Amino acid sequence: MTNHLFDQLFGYHAGSDAPFVTPLGGAALSHDDFLALSARMANVFVAQGLQKGDRVAVQVGKSVPALAIYAACLRAGLVLLPLNTGYTVSELAYFLGDAEPGLVICDPAKAEGLSPILPEGATLLTLDNAGNGSLMDAVAQADAQHDPLPCGPDDLAAILYTSGTTGRSKGAMLSHDNLLSNARALTNLWRFSADDVLLHALPIFHTHGLFVAVNVCALSGASMLFHPGFNLDDIIADLPKATTLMGVPTFYTRLLDDPRFTPMLTQHMRLFVSGSAPLLAETHEQFERRTGHRILERYGMTETNMNVSNPYEGERRAGTVGFPLAGTELRITDPTTGAPLPDGEIGMIEVRGPNVFKGYWRMPEKTAEELRGNGFFITGDLGRIDADGYLSIVGRQKDLIISGGYNIYPKEIEVVLDDLPGVLESAVVGIPDADFGEAVIAAVVPAPGATPDPEALMALLRPQLARFKHPRAIRILDELPRNTMGKVQKNLLREAFAATPA
Repeated sequence: MTNHLFDQLFGYHAGSDAPFVTPLGGAALSHDDFLALSARMANVFVAQGLQKGDRVAVQVGKSVPALAIYAACLRAGLVLLPLNTGYTVSELAYFLGDAEPGLVICDPAKAEGLSPILPEGATLLTLDNAGNGSLMDAVAQADAQHDPLPCGPDDLAAILYTSGTTGRSKGAMLSHDNLLSNARALTNLWRFSADDVLLHALPIFHTHGLFVAVNVCALSGASMLFHPGFNLDDIIADLPKATTLMGVPTFYTRLLDDPRFTPMLTQHMRLFVSGSAPLLAETHEQFERRTGHRILERYGMTETNMNVSNPYEGERRAGTVGFPLAGTELRITDPTTGAPLPDGEIGMIEVRGPNVFKGYWRMPEKTAEELRGNGFFITGDLGRIDADGYLSIVGRQKDLIISGGYNIYPKEIEVVLDDLPGVLESAVVGIPDADFGEAVIAAVVPAPGATPDPEALMALLRPQLARFKHPRAIRILDELPRNTMGKVQKNLLREAFAATPA
């Protein structure tokens, strides 16, 4: 048996001195250099006593060594657990306790805070943005020869945590074939080849930046200009060297706001892809007027990777996410009965295919609720298929907020707000935002006799939540709007806050 995913993504490039990844301001690593780095890391992991199926939790900044951790985990048959760099120690405690990783890799500055919450028997190694830390000290001493461990299509490659608006976070289990099948479909559809250069400015703890961008480049032999994040000046400087860009709507609105973003700057570009949050039709049109390029929008989820894409050739229709990928089935069903609905009607989006995850880590009941026996996954998103077959996302059954490409679950913020002094209850919603897709707004009802100050509440909330979860504003209300059953009518809050966003 071969190593199903590693061999397909990276193994075929052994001996290649073509550039694979070039860090901003640094020297390019060839495919062969990257393979050697991942081999050394895999030997370090094995030396820590890790065995096939063990989890490796990673919360580090974006760098080439951080990317090599992914390849090293694949080589050694380990399960990658990438964690948002914005998570606080209190948030990380749940993930580490649930996944029980045998190895945790973090920034040196966070090592002291994480040490007390390590699972029993787990090892802690460090890696900073510059490539320093105990991990790289060990890598420098490790052997560059490593035979990839045999892994099959159904072996786990990663666990990515997601959650609903209520309940515990869920670890979506992604297999080797989940990731490989999706990379193949996207590579073919988007026409990626070894001639492409991807301008990579996305985080690599997220499906978009890691399992879409990196896997497509690795599979096709394309190279990456590897930016630590989206810095407008750096992006504009590197655009003439690139052929493709994958981003969230924020990338495109910020580029459009800069007069340096001209047709000449984009003349070498072949493809702009947008996802992780809705792209406004206005942005589509403005981008095409400015550059002559039509942004390609697609739709995916943590549990399924990418499901749907606008066509590479043909109309990229604003306000839609296009058609199901090759090998992926999609249907619209009645959210109550699960019965399929005809085209044109709004209902629940369900998908089935080799890209769909294997279930939630240690949550068989939740898996059974959301993954049907016939293989269809109930996405929780509401959509409609038009007469031409294009899918439009019209809303979410759950109150998930997507801001800047990040999933934000209102309940997480509400729990913190409700525990603050002077707060009786709260409700968190997202309102449309041209830059981030959605902005987080919180409504707070004061406790009897209290007069909480929004800025004071914000100051208490900030240390407890990752920055991307911080509300844009906190509104003080006498009461929350409710229906006759007592349920908070968040749609009314969204409408009111969208009308007065400041």
